[in-house]
Amino acid sequence: MPALNRVQLIGRLGTKPTTRYTPKGRKVTSFTLAVGQRWRDKNGATHETTDWFSVEVWGKLGEICEQYLNKGRLVYIEGKLRTRRINHNGVTRYTARVIAKQMQILDRRRKEEEPITEEEQEENGESEETSS
Repeated sequence: MPALNRVQLIGRLGTKPTTRYTPKGRKVTSFTLAVGQRWRDKNGATHETTDWFSVEVWGKLGEICEQYLNKGRLVYIEGKLRTRRINHNGVTRYTARVIAKQMQILDRRRKEEEPITEEEQEENGESEETSS
C-alpha cells in the first residue's frame, strides 16, 4: 500500500536556528517556523491566525540554515512530519516536528555595506534630499 508523508510550509522563522549534537555526534539544527493565515468572514471582518511548527534540519542543510537564517526570515521548507511520544510523570504526550529535507530562502536581506540604488530609493518614495 503506498504512503505519503510530505510537508510543505512557507513562513517566517520565530527563533534563530540553534545547533546541538546527538549522543552519537550527529549535528542537528532546530528552529520554529510561524505560518500565518488571513481570511475574511461573511461580514467582511478580517481574521488572522498563526500556526507554529518545530523544524529539525540534519547534516549539511542544517549547517546552511545555521549560517544564513535568522529570526524573521521568510523561508520555504519541505520535509516530513515526525511524531514523538514523551512520558513525563506518568502522562503520555505527543509532539510533532518537521524534518526538513529542502529549504529555500524567499526574502532578500540587505547587507549593511550594500548601497541603496536610485531605483530602490524611488520605489520607497525617497529622494536624494531625504536620504542625505
